[in-house]
Amino acid sequence: MNDGVHGPAAGHVRVRLDLGYDGRDFSGWARQTSRRTVQGEIEDALRTVTRSSRRYELTVAGRTDAGVHARGQVAHVDLPEDVWAEHREKLLRRLAGRLSHDVRVWRVAEAPAGFDARFSAVWRRYAYRVVDQPGGVDPLLRGHVLWHDWPLDVAAMNAASAGLLGEHDFAAYCKKRDGATTIRTLQRLEWERDAHGVITATVRADAFCHNMVRSLVGALLFVGDGHRPVDWPAKVLAAGVRDSAVHVVRPHGLTLEEVGYPADDLLAARNREARNKRTLGGGPGPGCC
Repeated sequence: MNDGVHGPAAGHVRVRLDLGYDGRDFSGWARQTSRRTVQGEIEDALRTVTRSSRRYELTVAGRTDAGVHARGQVAHVDLPEDVWAEHREKLLRRLAGRLSHDVRVWRVAEAPAGFDARFSAVWRRYAYRVVDQPGGVDPLLRGHVLWHDWPLDVAAMNAASAGLLGEHDFAAYCKKRDGATTIRTLQRLEWERDAHGVITATVRADAFCHNMVRSLVGALLFVGDGHRPVDWPAKVLAAGVRDSAVHVVRPHGLTLEEVGYPADDLLAARNREARNKRTLGGGPGPGCC
């Protein structure tokens, strides 16, 4: 029997899917009985195009909330060997014909040994986009860019972001879930304004806890518009508790851009390591993630 670490069960093939979606009409990634979700949409399409009597469950690199988009999402599914052999050459095209236009699977391939879309990942990179132009957001970008009705100082936001980098307990910026750690390593957090006035936050970490990116962005926007000093986000982090002044910004400005994985020969080791519950400063510890 498959234990989740060593790969698919006997007689099955693990298949990696690279995909993207516009999240505005989805109630997040995770399948729900009465709401439209990305997982539900793809699993239903898989069942239909493979003419299967059962549903094959997807495992995803990072679950996204309602309204959040993805350009570089990764998932895996374990298919029976005979189903994969029959459909592998035409599966991508058939999925394209079956799926709605706001979700696309870009690549379908047999995964290397030890691969797990969630637990083998070593980082996730998100982008949050915002404009501070007095006239608002370009109508063609309105579904993917937040309008902030105050001028933003990008240099101040970058200075504040520097104080958040590294391994920390991000409890102050996360929605706590029972049994889940809020310790994360924030590898990159920087802001850049392009020639069209769109300000993009690039946020990369080994993993993210619930609402972490949108909470960090909310705190840093308060610095950028002058409502809080540069050192305030780091002080909130150090306090370790939710601050009512930290607003979770709206989801539509957030896009999962890319998921990073180690070399194939390191996938299994990363898979095992990521399942251990982390302790601050001590690396992984025992327990479930």
